Amino acid sequence: MSEKRDLLETFENQYPERDYIIEHVAPEFTSLCPKTGQPDFATINLEYIPDELCIELKSYKIYLNSFRNDGIYFESVTNQILDDLVEVLQPRYMQIIADFNVRGGISSSVEVEYFSEEYLEDEEDFSNI
Repeated sequence: MSEKRDLLETFENQYPERDYIIEHVAPEFTSLCPKTGQPDFATINLEYIPDELCIELKSYKIYLNSFRNDGIYFESVTNQILDDLVEVLQPRYMQIIADFNVRGGISSSVEVEYFSEEYLEDEEDFSNI
């Protein structure tokens, strides 16, 4: 497990028999541009359908804050967040949308998704997402 992933804590989903969507919005995400060293600011939108576990929010906040001094590209950090959360939670579905603030006259948004094998087999489960 990565050092960052170790920061994430979970709690038991009280309704594992039901598909429902959890959404968390973190509007104060910060990392560093690996080319210039300048700060990059983003809103991280996390949406998922839990299976057995849910993310504990204080640990999620600490996890996101751990990127503040990391030189990492938008695409890489978004995919790392997804990979770490999927590893810890094993959700039925997860989506991360990272909306980065304008830098150099360009705004960027990176969207990544994960579908568990069980839910990928039945595409109807995702018709409402």
